[in-house]
Amino acid sequence: MGVVTGTLPGTADFQLKASLYHAGARGVGVMDSLGCRVVAMRTAAIDIRTIPKRSILFIKETVGLILPDGTQHDGYWYASDTGGAIKGNRIDLFTGMNAKSMSPLRGVDLNSVSVTKVGEFTGCPPK
Repeated sequence: MGVVTGTLPGTADFQLKASLYHAGARGVGVMDSLGCRVVAMRTAAIDIRTIPKRSILFIKETVGLILPDGTQHDGYWYASDTGGAIKGNRIDLFTGMNAKSMSPLRGVDLNSVSVTKVGEFTGCPPK
């Protein structure tokens, strides 16, 4: 996916408190709860009572962040993971393979991110 141009998705469906996670942290592996490989700056862990698994999400605050391949983030994430601490109005964003991978999101106010459900996917999320 390239950088989003034109009209962005409308009013957010959710204002969520975000947290970040990376592979190598305690309890974090390389597979999501669907059995797919987690994808840096794309995989989101959600509470399935708030957002259904397999939802395609748009998070406005992440547009323009630098991705691992050097391109800019288009704001799209994939709800393919869950976590024991992700309850209610929370979302956990997978950043990559180590703590350093979190740095692109350090400037984002994680206390409240605008999340819009824009679709659904089948199988594993795209890379």
